[in-house]
This record gives sequence, structure tokens and C-alpha cells, in this order.
Amino acid sequence: MSNKEVKAALKSAREAIRNKEYKEALKHCKAVLKQEKNNYNAWVFIGLAAAELEQPDQAKGAYKKAIELEPNQLLAWQGLANLYEKSTQPDVKGDLADVYQKLLQLYESGDKQKWCDVCNKLVELYRQEKKYSEVAETWQKLIQMKQEEGAEKAELHQLWRKMIQLLKDSTQSQDNKAGQSLLTAFEHAVNSVDTVPGEDHQNLYKDFIQCLTKFPHETARLEKACNDMMALYPTMIYPLEVLCVHFVQSGTLSEEALECFSRLLEMDASSGPAIIGSGIKCLQEKKYTDAVKSLTEGLQKTSRCPAAWHYLAEAQMRMHKHRDALQSCNQALEELGTPEGPSLRWKNCILQLKAEALIKIADSDAAEEAIKALDEIVDGSSDPVVLAVRGRAYLNKGLMDEASKISQELLVSHPDLAESHALEGFIHYSQKNYEQAERSFLNAIERKAETAEYHLYLGLTYWFMSDETKKDKGKALTQFLKAAKFDSYLGSAFCCLGNYYREIAGDTSRARGCYKKAFELDGTDEESGTAAVRLSMELGDMDTALSILNEVTGKVSAVSAKWAWLHRGLYYLRTHQPLQAVADLQAALRADPKDYHCWESLGEAYLIRGSYSTALKSFKRASELNPGLVYSVYKAAAVEQIVGNYRSAIASYQQILKDTEEYVLALKGLGECYLQLARSALDNYLDRKAVDYIQQALEFFTRATKQRPDVSCLWKLLGDTCTCVHVLSPPKVNIQVPGSLLGKNADKETLDKIELLRLGGRCYGRALKLMFLPSIWCDLGINYYRQAEHLTAMGTDMSEISELLEKSLQCLKKAVRLDSKNHLYWNALGVVASCSAIGNYALAQHSFIKSVQAEQMNVVAWTNLGVLYLITGNIEQAHEAFKMAQSLEPSYLLCWIGQALIAEQVDSYDTMDLFRHTTELSMHTEGAKGYAHWVCSTLQDKSNRNTELYLYNIVQMNAIPAAQVVLTKYVERDPDDPSVFTMLGYLSEYLQLKRQASDAYERAASLLKNSEDTEKYNIAMLNYARSLCALGQCDKAIEVYSSIPLTNFDGVVGIALAYFKKGLFQESIKAYEKALSLAESEQDKAHILTALAIIEYKQNKVDAAKTLLFKCSLKEPSTESLKALCTLGLVKQDATLATAALKELLKHEKGDDTMYERCLIASAVYALQGRNEGVQREISKAVHSNPDNPALWSLLSRVVPLYAVQKTKGGAVAGNIAYALDVNHGKEALLNAAVNQLAAGCHMLEDEKNNPLKNIQKAIHIYPGYSCCQRK
Repeated sequence: MSNKEVKAALKSAREAIRNKEYKEALKHCKAVLKQEKNNYNAWVFIGLAAAELEQPDQAKGAYKKAIELEPNQLLAWQGLANLYEKSTQPDVKGDLADVYQKLLQLYESGDKQKWCDVCNKLVELYRQEKKYSEVAETWQKLIQMKQEEGAEKAELHQLWRKMIQLLKDSTQSQDNKAGQSLLTAFEHAVNSVDTVPGEDHQNLYKDFIQCLTKFPHETARLEKACNDMMALYPTMIYPLEVLCVHFVQSGTLSEEALECFSRLLEMDASSGPAIIGSGIKCLQEKKYTDAVKSLTEGLQKTSRCPAAWHYLAEAQMRMHKHRDALQSCNQALEELGTPEGPSLRWKNCILQLKAEALIKIADSDAAEEAIKALDEIVDGSSDPVVLAVRGRAYLNKGLMDEASKISQELLVSHPDLAESHALEGFIHYSQKNYEQAERSFLNAIERKAETAEYHLYLGLTYWFMSDETKKDKGKALTQFLKAAKFDSYLGSAFCCLGNYYREIAGDTSRARGCYKKAFELDGTDEESGTAAVRLSMELGDMDTALSILNEVTGKVSAVSAKWAWLHRGLYYLRTHQPLQAVADLQAALRADPKDYHCWESLGEAYLIRGSYSTALKSFKRASELNPGLVYSVYKAAAVEQIVGNYRSAIASYQQILKDTEEYVLALKGLGECYLQLARSALDNYLDRKAVDYIQQALEFFTRATKQRPDVSCLWKLLGDTCTCVHVLSPPKVNIQVPGSLLGKNADKETLDKIELLRLGGRCYGRALKLMFLPSIWCDLGINYYRQAEHLTAMGTDMSEISELLEKSLQCLKKAVRLDSKNHLYWNALGVVASCSAIGNYALAQHSFIKSVQAEQMNVVAWTNLGVLYLITGNIEQAHEAFKMAQSLEPSYLLCWIGQALIAEQVDSYDTMDLFRHTTELSMHTEGAKGYAHWVCSTLQDKSNRNTELYLYNIVQMNAIPAAQVVLTKYVERDPDDPSVFTMLGYLSEYLQLKRQASDAYERAASLLKNSEDTEKYNIAMLNYARSLCALGQCDKAIEVYSSIPLTNFDGVVGIALAYFKKGLFQESIKAYEKALSLAESEQDKAHILTALAIIEYKQNKVDAAKTLLFKCSLKEPSTESLKALCTLGLVKQDATLATAALKELLKHEKGDDTMYERCLIASAVYALQGRNEGVQREISKAVHSNPDNPALWSLLSRVVPLYAVQKTKGGAVAGNIAYALDVNHGKEALLNAAVNQLAAGCHMLEDEKNNPLKNIQKAIHIYPGYSCCQRK
């Protein structure tokens, strides 16, 4: 191929490339290369076409071949540059930089614009690769070229600013050359600004100064820049702030620095660096409080200043705020980052300060952390002071050997160093080698005399020295004073001074001042805070105590300062503010749930608040945590006593006495519990129990007075115990009293009622001698009144009674004079004045009115006033007084009794209702007797049985059992009232309580035996004999009947019945015949004839019996005689007689009361007549009319299997209904049900719960002695 053809091929290749026919271009180029292998253009075209066809390797090779052929030709280099720029491979950037460098050389003498473009590309490439030195060098070449071309100042300014932007991230690298270039760029940019001063220049200067702060070694340049900017902009605070921070960081506090701080503070009082500088100045001047305040405030605004944090930590250490200092050191280290150069010195200082703070915190974990901090100090092992700090850290951690080793090495290598001897002293002090410690601390003080810590420990050494010659506490005081003098922030020195003034000098006020000062210095010092609070309370300065506690609790939680919450709770407890006390003590317990003292105090707070259940739990928890805590067990028992759990309280008190035999509080508590049990028993009329409790109470109170005869309340309680027997009947009071209480040598003496009351009076007298209280005067007066009351009941000489009543009156007047506002004393005075032996009703009325005036809600006084009006005949006034009492307290019993008595006097229909209401409220002899009297009176009136009044008062109100119960309690309290025993017997008879009725009648008869009223005695004997006859004791009944003259109808009938039951028919006939002559009514005569007929029948004289019964029917027939006649017909199988008698009976008896008997007789007559269906039908009718009558249901279930076998399933149902209605019919009903089920063919497998076997088993279980069950 000729040259012409080569040129044509190259031209064709160029055209193909222009038309983007790159493969065609390649063909032409390859054709050229076959002819000319070193054709430069062909290789360039191949590179271009291959690049477009995305064949980078082929393109790169072609360009490099072309460059080899013509290294100074631009075309191949431009193509290679384009190829590398498009490449995404990271490894081509270095080659691209080389290409750009070559292009710069090629363009340097030619196209300047293209040179600049390549230069920009190269700089950007270096910037991306963070090759800031190359960036700076290349950009400076660009600026130099522009300068050579004579570029304008503004253009050059923009180039310098561009350089700043390019190099702004170089400060984070270690490239010093780039950093210097950056600073040079800033200087040129600052100097080339057109408008000076101006906003743009100002901002650029700020950036320049900010950049300079990142170069620790450019301090001179920084100071010059700041000063220059301040000269240009005197009102701008930024350069001044930077300069202040620079001085703080440099650690140089020259006059220039202090002037800078002052100037900035004047310009901006809120500037962080200025405030920090002020704090550092205060630190130099030993104004540590102000220093901490200023540094803390400054760091809130300028926190990224490690040196300032160090200064803050140093100030906090000076003030012994060790934990705060530790936090400041940690913050300083955090801000410091990874130090180098000057910052490394700061790190060492901060680490040493941190270790010292941790040592002062003084616990094992802190010591371990201190050792780690010391390990980080560069070259710390060569610094003797750091070694001494390490020794103390080892000492705190308990590594005595390591600490001793360091101490010995320091004493050898640095014998003149105070820290060496101090470390030795600390080691000896911790080992209680006080003599050696003394020498070491003296040596340390000799070398550094103004170190307060050395003086403090020397003082403590003197304080704890065991040698007698070293016990001079004055030496300790001297050292404590020196420590406080050299370091007025050392709280422990003031605490030690407080200990001296409290324990040695006995100066409580000065000790309190020292403790308070110590606590003000160190708010975490529990010892000084506690002591300050306690001494303030002892001195009566409660406000100071509370202010200290409020200050602590307001700052920290209970977890951090449990003692403060505890003591504030105790303060509130002492000042009777239980709500606040509970809250604070609960907070203290959250910090330490196992503090039994705190649980005990919380129990006290709950107790004062009235939360007895929670108080009890608290005291029990305290005793669980510390079983030896007697007081907690006692308080738990006391709470049980307060809430009325006397049994539990007694058990707890006795448990205390097992360990502490004569613990007075437990003895007193036991006595009180038994006294309360006695009072409760008396209220419930359990008199025998009450006597036992009184005896035990006396025993425990006597034991308590043996231990503490000087305690007035014990003697008062003894008096109360003795006096409470006044309600008991004399025969029941035979109580054994310890001989020591009576001043006798005997172990125990038995006292009767009057002796016990007199003993109570003497006990009150003893209590008065010990404590002259109006309440005891009142108790003594009441005791004298009770003595007089007893003697009056016993019929004693009136002179003694009058004397006792006069004493009572005088004692109560004394109580009133001592405390005229107490309503109880006035009330008691009124009671005594109104008694019949005194009868001073005017005084009584005055006293009751004064009592009401003293206490308006005074139901007792109003009631007593009503009684006074009642006994003086002023019924209307009495009613109003009782009415007022009822309005004040509707449940108060005595005012209702008063109203009932008034109703009785005026014959009111409400009388019985009122008496009944009194028995419903509570038991009282007067109310019980009144109610029983009205019940008995109503029962004796036979004519009112169907009246609404009877049905309500007697039946609906269940009056008979209610009256019988209250009378049973009455006779327990007063066994000498024959009328009550008579009523009790009468009511017991109604209730079929035959034995109780007999006993009551017997007691009534015995009480009336020697009385002058023979009529009442004879009636009582008749009642007794009748009850004996009912019991089946006929011989004794006949004997009783025979012992009195039988002149009335009831007596003769009674003995006749007794003879009959005994089987003495002839004697019975004679007696009935005598009764027949005494009978006044035809009804009574008919009954006697019926009885005689029964006797004749018993003697097998059937015809005579019939004759007598027919004789009855001819007169006014009685139902009893007709029943007897019908029964006689049934027995003799005389259907005609039985049927006729039944018809007559049904005419005369219609009531529901005798329904069962009528139904039974009628069904028997139908059976006799052979009318089996009529038997079942008659009973079914009765059941239908009276479905609530269990006896009828039981009878129906009984007759069904006998007379209506086809209806046995119904019979079984009837039996179960009878059992459900009344369990008393259970044995018959269940057996009848079982018989019906068997008759119906029901087997046990059909119903597991209701079958014959189950019913029979149930009957046996309920009535195990019922033989029919066994047979079935």
C-alpha cells in the first residue's frame, strides 16, 4: 500500500469514526498497520474506536503504543485521559494522575486554558484521593501561573478561597505540609479581600482562627491572628473567646490570659470561655465554691474544653466532692479523645486526678478503677507522687503487700517526699499500728505542713490510740482543728470535732454546729447528717433538723440517702405527723427492705395513723428480720390488743415473758388483755369466765407492780380490775389475789366481793400518791360508790354506807374541780348524787346538765338525766331526755329501757315492743325482766290467741325463746330474784325444756321458802311439782304437792295427775273427784270426767269409761273427751262408736293447730271402716290445705305403702318433703321414703343420690341410736 493509499485509509477511518462506524474504522486502521506498523494516527484511531466499542484494554494498549511512538504528541495522551476518565475501575486513578501531569507539561507552553482545565481535574482527583499535599502543590502552581499572567487580585482571592475549600479537610490528617498550605491560603485570602473591614472579611477571619485552633503547635500564629482580628473588629467577641479557650487549654494563666478573661467577661457576661476563665481565677484564689459554680456554668455553654473539665474536677476535689470530680474527669477524658503532644500532658494530669478521686470514694470497686486509671498514665511508674497514689489504691483494695512494697521503695528512693511517709502512715493506720502511724504522719507533716489530710489522720491516730499515755484527746483535738484550719472544706475534720465536743467535752451545742458544718460540706456524710439532726432534736431546734433533712431528701432519692428519709420519718413520728412519717419511712424501706429498725418505726407511724392491720404487719416483719427484737414483738401484741384480738395478743405477750420473765410492758399488756376479756365476758353475762379473767389480770398486774411500784398506771389498772366485779353477785366472787398485793407473806389470799372492792380503792389511792390526776380521783369516787352499792344490797349498817357515799361524793367533786371540762366526771358526780341514800337531786340535775354542756354528744348524761326525771315523777321531762339520747345514739340501750319504763307507766301499747327492742340491742337485766314479764303476761291471757297483737308479738317475733334466753342470762347475773326464776320456768315449759323449767321453779321455791309471803311460796311449789311430774319424777312431785296445802283446783288436779302417772289410780280418782267438786266451769268438769274415764280404761273397766265419756258428751262436750271416745271405739274395733265420735269431733274442732291429730284419727276410722282409698285421700286433703306442715307430709308417706300401694312413688316424694321442711321429722320421714321406694321397686342403681339405701344410711347417720334403721 502506497503512502497515498495509507492516507486514504486513514481518511476513511476518520470518516467512519465521525459516522460512528467504529468497526469499519478498525478495519481501515488495521489495513494501515499491515503496511506501516508504527503509524501513530492508526494506533490513535484504533484506541478511539475500541474505546467506543467498550474494549478498554485494546484501547489502552493502542494509546500506549501510540505514546511510545510519539511521546510528546497530545492526541494519544488526550485519548488515554478520556479513556481513564470514563473507567469505573478504582486502580486507574493513579494512571490518570500521571496522564494529567503529562498533559500539563505538554500544555504548559501552549494552550493555557487547557492547562488550567487539566490542572483543575488533577486537583479534584487528588482531593478525592485525600492527597492534600499534592492538592496544595498543584493548586499553588495554578495560582503561580495566574500571577505570572497578571491575574487580577479578585481572581487570585477566589483561587485562594478555593484552595481553602480544597484543603479544609486536611486538618484531620497528619499531613503537616498540607496544613501549612491551608494556613498560607487563609493568610493570602484574608489579605486579598477587597473590603476591609467587612462581613466577608470577618467571616473569613473567623474561619482562619477556627482553623488555627486545630493546630496545637501554631499558638503564636493563633495569638497573632486573634489579636489582629481584635484590632480590626474591637467589638467582636469571637477572637477573644478563642484566645481565652487557647489560654485555658495551654494551662498558662499569665497576666495576659487573666486580662483576656476579664475583657471578654466585660464584653459578654454570658460567654462560656469568659465564665470558665473566671472560674479558673477563683480556683487560683482558693475560692472553690465560686470556682465550681463558674466552671460548671461555663462548661454548660462551652463543653468541648478538656482543660476546663480538669479545672472543674480539681476544684471539686478541693471541696471533697469526689464523685462529682470523678464525673468531671471522665468528661475531660471523653473530650480529650486520643491525645498527642501537649494534650498528652493533660491526659496524665486528668488520669491522676481521677485516681485520687476514686481513692477518696474508698471502696474496692473504686480502688480497682483507680489502678486502671493509673496504668494509663504515660511514664507513671517513674513519678513518685503517682506511685504514692497507686500505693493508696492498693491499700483501699486490700492489697497490703503491694502497698507496703511501694511504700518501702518510695521511702528509699524519695525519703524527703511527704507522700512517701503519708503512705506509710496510712498503711500503719489501717493495721491499727497507731504508734508507727503517728511517727509516719509527723514525718509527712514535717515535709508538707499544710496538708489537712495528714493532720486529720494524725488526730484520728491519737483518738484511737490504745496506750494509756496516748489517750490524751486534747492532742486529737489540736490536729482536728489544724485540719479544719488548713482545709475549711474538709467535712470529716468537722465531723471529728463534733465527736470530740459531744463525747469528750459534752458541749452539745458546739458539737451540733460542727456536725452541721460537716454535713454542709459533704451532703453524703451520713454520720454527720444523722448526728446534726439528732442533736438539733435534743436541743429542741426542730426547724433546723427538718431543714437539714428536707435539703437532702429534696436532692437525692431514698436509695442514695436512706438515712435522711429514715430520720425525717422519725422526725414526723416524733411531731405526730403520721401521714408524712409513713411516706418517708416507706421510701427508706425501698432503699433497704431488710432494715428492721425502719420496719419498727413504720409500724409506729401506722399505729399513730390508726392503720392497725398494716402496723401489725410492719411489727411482725421487724420481728421476722430480727427475732431478738423484743420491742417489735411487744408492739405487735399491743396492736392485736387494740383491735380486740386478745387471744393472739396474750400468746405474743407470753412469748415475750418466756425470754424476758419480768418484762413490765408485757405483764401490763397481759393484764389489760385479761381485763378486757373480763369486761367482754361481763357484757355477755359469762360471769364465771369473767371471774377467771379477773383473777389472771390481777396476777399479771401484781407482777408488774413488783418490778415497777412507782408506775401510777399499774395501780390504776389494778383498781379497775378490782372494781369491775361490782356487777357480779356476791356468791360468785371468790377470787385468789397474790399475797404481796395485800402486804402478806401468803402466796395467795381468797377475797370476796367487798374485800376486792376495798382493795381496788386502796390501789386507786396508791396511784393517786404517785400521780395526782383527776381521772384517778373519779375512779376512786366510783369505787367508793360501788362499795356502798354492794353493802346496801347486803343490808349492812347505813352508817358505813353513808360514809362511803360521802367519800365518793368528795372524790368526784375533787375530780370536777381539777378538770371541770370533763363530762365523765360530771356524769359520775350526778349518778352518786342521785342515789337513794343521798338523794341530792338538785346536785344530780346540775351535774348531768354540766356534763351535757361539756360534751354535747353525751348520750349517757342525757339518759341519766331522764332516769332522774323518771324517779322524781317528771315523766314528760324524762321522755324528752330519753328522746334526746336516742337521737344522739339510736343504739344506746339504757335510753330505750327508760322509754319502755315510761310506756309501762302510762299503759302504752308500745311497751312490749320497746322492751323487746332493748333485748335486741343488747342484754340488760332491766330490759330482759321487762320483756319476759310482758311475754308471760300475754301468754297467760288465753283469749287473745287469734288476735293480730298476739300473732305479731309472740309468734312472729319469736318471743318465747327470745325471752327465755335473756332470762337465762339474767339469772346468771342475779340468782336471787324468785319472780325471774318463775318466769324462766314458765317460758321453759312452753319450749318443752322440762329440766330447765324444773330447775327454775325449784330455785324460785327455795328463794321464797323463808319469805313471809306464803302464797307466792305455795304457787312456786305447785309450779315445781308440776314440772317434776312432767319430767316423770312422780314420787318427788307427790312429795312436793303433799308439803303444801292443796286448796285450789290446779293443785288438786296436779297431784291427781302425779298419782295417775305413778299408777296410784285410786288416789288419783279421789283427787280428781275432789277437783270435780272444786271445778267452776263445765269445761273443767268435762276434762276431769275425761281423765276419770282414762283411769277406768286403764283398770280395764271399758263400760265405766264409756259411761263417763258419754256423760261428758251430754254436757258441753270437750274435744279431748270426743277424741278419747273416738280412740276407745278404734281400740275396741267399734266402727259405729268411732264414726259417731269422729263426726261430733269434726263439728267442734276446726283449727289448724290440731290438724295432725284430727287427720290421724280420721284416717284410722277410715281404715277401720275398710275405706283404704279414703285414708290416703283424707291426708292428701290436709296436706293440700297445710303444705308447710311436715307432720302431715310424714303421715302421708307413712300410710301410702299401707293403703295406696300404687302411689308409692308419691309417698317417697312426701317423705323427702317432710325431711326438707323439718329435720326433726327426719328419721321417720327418711325411713318412710325408703319404704315407699322399695314398695315402688326402685333400686339403688337407678338414682345414685336418691335411693332406699341412701335414705336409710342418711337416717342412721343423723340418728345413730334409732334401732328401726338398723332393722331395715
